[in-house]
Amino acid sequence: MDALSSAGSRPARGRLGALSSGAQAPAAPWARFSAWLECVCVVTFDLEVGQALELVYPSDFRLTDKEKSSICYLSFPDSHSGCLGDTQFSFRIRQCGGQRSPWPTDDRHYDSGAPVSLQKESSHYFGYVYFRQVKDSSMKRGYFQKSLVLVSRLPFVRLFQALLGLIAPEFFDKLAPCLEAVCNEIDQWPAPEPGQTLNLPVVGVVLQVHVPSKVDKPDCSPLKQCGHKNLLPTPLVLSSVHELDLFRCFQPVLTQVQTLWELMLLGEPLVVLAPSPTVSSEMVLALTSCVQPLKFCCDYRPYFTVHDSEFKEFTTRTQAPPNVVLGVTNPFFIKTLQHWPHILRIGEPKLSGGLPKQVKLKKPSRLKTLDTKPGLYTAYTAHLHRDKALLKRLLGGLQKRRPPGALAALLRTHLLELTQSFVIPLKSVTPWKAPPQIRPFHQDDFLRSLDHAGPQLTCILKGDWLGLYRRFFKSPHFDGWYRQRRKEMVRKLEALHLEAICEANIETWMKDKSEVEVVDLVLKLREKLVRAQGHQFPVREETLHRAQLNIEMVIGSLPKDLQAVLCPR
Repeated sequence: MDALSSAGSRPARGRLGALSSGAQAPAAPWARFSAWLECVCVVTFDLEVGQALELVYPSDFRLTDKEKSSICYLSFPDSHSGCLGDTQFSFRIRQCGGQRSPWPTDDRHYDSGAPVSLQKESSHYFGYVYFRQVKDSSMKRGYFQKSLVLVSRLPFVRLFQALLGLIAPEFFDKLAPCLEAVCNEIDQWPAPEPGQTLNLPVVGVVLQVHVPSKVDKPDCSPLKQCGHKNLLPTPLVLSSVHELDLFRCFQPVLTQVQTLWELMLLGEPLVVLAPSPTVSSEMVLALTSCVQPLKFCCDYRPYFTVHDSEFKEFTTRTQAPPNVVLGVTNPFFIKTLQHWPHILRIGEPKLSGGLPKQVKLKKPSRLKTLDTKPGLYTAYTAHLHRDKALLKRLLGGLQKRRPPGALAALLRTHLLELTQSFVIPLKSVTPWKAPPQIRPFHQDDFLRSLDHAGPQLTCILKGDWLGLYRRFFKSPHFDGWYRQRRKEMVRKLEALHLEAICEANIETWMKDKSEVEVVDLVLKLREKLVRAQGHQFPVREETLHRAQLNIEMVIGSLPKDLQAVLCPR
């Protein structure tokens, strides 16, 4: 299927799929590149075999045949989209098998500081696509058709879209040599460090980005033009590495945002039928992001086709629809997925000013396999009342021509506050009663507590909050939230335990202890120290230093033979 990806292992950076003569293999090849990307793919249209993987770079990154097939089919808009010119969109595919990169990276440092919703994917790849289709009389089909695809485990859609916007036009003009140069530039970037503002040079431009941290305030962007005041060229500042313009994405569904937020919160199966892969992928990503700061724990596919390897799994009628959000462009899915409980049909985007026609709630029975009109086809009844004041402010802002960024910020803030109001009462649910015993969660006790500590304290919306919580407890998102909450509590407990040991008078404790107990303390302290140094739980540098001194002091108090066992030379 691909011409160069099957080339032999390349121990040093050189020409695409070729070895650099006399080059020595670096200690960690592509270490910085792989902190951001897995690989870069070029997909072209072959008259005999259809979409074909023309190139994978670096050439020794291993993709399975199933992954190659998925990337090929998902990198081209299907025939129903009619995309001419340049088109950007994204997809998400399931990894097949374990880690296959010859330059494995340790994600623990990044993941320990990143918000849960922005941690690296462990079992999926994101594909960020720049597709070009233009008339070309020299081609047999009369068209030039090619896609440049960035494959990553980071959900940084804004950053990678901006990066593609810079490198793809250059690539289509200069082809392989340009791609090699770009990959070498990315291999010089600093690693994504949560909480840091980074300057990322590529093709003569410097992208300045802030990598979000779990301690950032979620309702504000800390990015400012900072550092390198004399940096040339002047950096291109991205306000976010991951946030899409929610107002632009949700324009056709503003009147249904409340209902869609509830469906996402509950992890309900949803099909988004859109006119193009761009609209499809942006709508799915916007929907899955609207429950932040909660992590979206269900599967989602921003762009999905009939050729996808999971097609049969997602379309079977022998079991209930899976908890997946699917973005599609082929009307064939209306017939295939008629049994799904929620289908959102979006019309062509409005090119002129003003708000596009809003989709309406429609009964699933009104679905037609052909010429289905825009609408949200569902039997679901929202638990909360619609926020009419928000809609009025958004429409008013549009009529007054307020900056699009301001309207997007207003909508994002509303959804963030709505989710936070829902989550705040849950934060009183702690997995630990008294360490290390786990306190079971009792739904009835929690629901009774809402009378005096419920979301009504922070949210003006009225409605059936109790009913919404009851459905939420049955969803994958409650299980995901509870697991994450427990994990955070365990890490915090371990950190507090290590600090307590370091602050205690160990010499006094040792006076009446046997050698077995003292050696056990050394082994446990060492284990905790290794875990803390590996960022598995948060402690101060001062604590780590004191723990090391305590270990040395305790070992020094033991007989020489035991010291030799614990500290072999």
